[in-house]
Amino acid sequence: MYRTLPYTGLFAVTVLLQIFLFDNLSISIYLNPLIYIAFLALLPLDTPPVALLGAGLGLGVVMDYAMGAAGINTIATLLIAFLRPTLINLLYGHDNAKEGGIPSSSRMGNRTFIRYLALLTLIHHTVFFLLEALSWSHLPFTVLRIVVSTTVSTAFLWIIARIFNSKLPSRL
Repeated sequence: MYRTLPYTGLFAVTVLLQIFLFDNLSISIYLNPLIYIAFLALLPLDTPPVALLGAGLGLGVVMDYAMGAAGINTIATLLIAFLRPTLINLLYGHDNAKEGGIPSSSRMGNRTFIRYLALLTLIHHTVFFLLEALSWSHLPFTVLRIVVSTTVSTAFLWIIARIFNSKLPSRL
């Protein structure tokens, strides 16, 4: 992973945006965009699984500390870090993923890339909000929070991906 500077910047930007902007938005109780997972979603396709899990652990611990959560972010980010290679292989193909590069709409195709972002976000948000609620009594409201937050977060992740990919050389 010789591209540490752009990814360090992406890590810092997504964490700071989440802490200072998105955590302070109080539009609705059902809308809680969690955009910090853009860091994991945009790591290169050929990132080794150990590095991916380490990045997920680091991101989760930082977000738990910043949000005052008791491990919810760590559990959710570790799960998507674990499932990310499988999702990429299912959606994009094993041979294409071995070529490496950054996940983007130009590399994967617009429909596949949006589907990838949406599935990654849906898995993360499902685990996060179910652990946050920790009760089956409010399941319809929790499902509504998952759906609304996943939709908005996916849109923000797509915008972040477009900005991040436009700033890097095409061969990375």
